[in-house]
Amino acid sequence: MNDRLSGLPADMSAPARPKWTAAVALLAMLAATAILAQFFRTSTAILGPELIRDLDLSPEAFGLANASFFIALLLAQIPVGLAYDRFGPRLTVAALFVPMAAGAMLHGLADTGAQMAVARFVTGIGCAAGFTASVVLVSAWFSRPSWSMTLSWLIALSHLGAVLAGTPLAAATQLIGWRFTFVAMGLVAVLIGYLFVLVVRDRPPGAPRTPTEGGPGALSGLWQVMRMPGMGRLLVMFMVAYAVLVTVQVLWSGPYLHDVHGLDTLERGHVLLGMAVAQTVGTLLVGPMDRVLNTRKWVVVAAASLTLASLTVLAVVPVSLPVAVGLLLVLSGSSTYGSVLYAQVRGLFPDHLAGRSATITNMAPLLGASVLPTLTGFIPPLFPSRGEGYSLLAYQSIFATLAICLAVGLAIYMTARDVKPRPSELTPGRASPSAG
Repeated sequence: MNDRLSGLPADMSAPARPKWTAAVALLAMLAATAILAQFFRTSTAILGPELIRDLDLSPEAFGLANASFFIALLLAQIPVGLAYDRFGPRLTVAALFVPMAAGAMLHGLADTGAQMAVARFVTGIGCAAGFTASVVLVSAWFSRPSWSMTLSWLIALSHLGAVLAGTPLAAATQLIGWRFTFVAMGLVAVLIGYLFVLVVRDRPPGAPRTPTEGGPGALSGLWQVMRMPGMGRLLVMFMVAYAVLVTVQVLWSGPYLHDVHGLDTLERGHVLLGMAVAQTVGTLLVGPMDRVLNTRKWVVVAAASLTLASLTVLAVVPVSLPVAVGLLLVLSGSSTYGSVLYAQVRGLFPDHLAGRSATITNMAPLLGASVLPTLTGFIPPLFPSRGEGYSLLAYQSIFATLAICLAVGLAIYMTARDVKPRPSELTPGRASPSAG
C-alpha cells in the first residue's frame, strides 16, 4: 500500500492503526458536514406552504428565496477552490461554518421574503464546501480506484440531512415552530465546525505536503481546469441533473403534494423522508457500478434516463397519490449518479489542482440550481387555480420544463467520451479518456 488508504487497510497491525483511525475520523467529519449542508439545502421543501403563508410569499419570491441559497453556493466556489489549494480544506471548511451557523439563525428571524432570501444566501455561503471538501480530501487520503465508491458512501450519509429535513423537521415544526428549529440547527453547526478543526487533517500521516499556489499561479490553474477537452459536455450534464433534482425535491415536491393531493405537514414529511431514503439506497447502488461495469458514461446515461421517464409521466398523466409518490421515489433514487460524475472529472487532473477542479465542477450544478428554481417560480401564475394553492396543470408544466432541460443535457452528454475506472485510474497522474 502507498501513502494513501485503499478501502479497508491491508494491514491492521499497530503501525497502521493511527492512519486507519484518522481516516475514520475524517470520513465521520466529512459526513457530518455534508449532512448539515444537505439539511439546510432541502429544509424549505417540507416547509414550503408554511413559509408561503407566514411570510406572505408570492411564487416568484418563494422561488427566488430558494434560488438565493444556490446563487451563494455558486459565487463561493472559485474562492473556496483557491482556498483549498492555498490554505487546505481543513481551515477553509472550518471558516465556512461561521456563515452557516449565522445564516441558520437568520432563518428564525426572517419576517419577509427578502429577509428569507438573505438568510438562505448567507447559509449557502456557509455550505459552499459541503461536498467539495469530500472530493478533495478523499482524493488525498484514498487510492484512485476507490474514489467513486468512497464518495458514494459520503453522499449516501449526506442524505441523512434530507431525512432530518423530512419527518423530523415536520415534527419539530409542530412542536416548537420552524423558527426555533433553525436556530437550534445553527447551534449544531457551531459544534460541528469546532470538531472539524480538532479532528480533520489535510493529508494522511506521513504523506508529503502538496505544493500550494497563490496569485497568478492559482488563476492559471483555474484556466487549466476550464480548458480541459470534453469538460463542457460533462459540466452540462452536471448542471441539469442536479438542478432538476433540487427543483423537485427542495422547491416543488412539498407544495405539489399539498395542493394536488392534500397532504398536511407531517404527511409531506413522510414522503420527503421516503425520497431521502430512496436517494440513499440509489447512491449506494449506483456509486459502485462504474467499477463493476468499468464505465462511467453509461452508468450516468442509464440513471438519468430513468429520472427522465419519471418526470415525463408526472408531466403528462394526472396520477393518483400512490403513483405520484412512487414516481417521486424513483426520481430521487435514480438521480444519484453525482459521485460517478465527480470521479469522472477528478480523474482528469493532478493533485495540485484537486481543489480547483472540484469547485469548478461544482459550479455547474449550482448554476443550474440557481436558475431552474427561479425559472419555475414564474410558471404557476400562468395557470389560474380555484381556492388556495396552484393548479395541477401548473405542476405538470413545471415537470415538463424540467424533463425538457434534462433531455437536452442528456443528449449533449451522450456525445462525451467515457473515462473508465480501469485501467486509467490505476496509473498515477492524469487519467486518459477512453472512447465511449
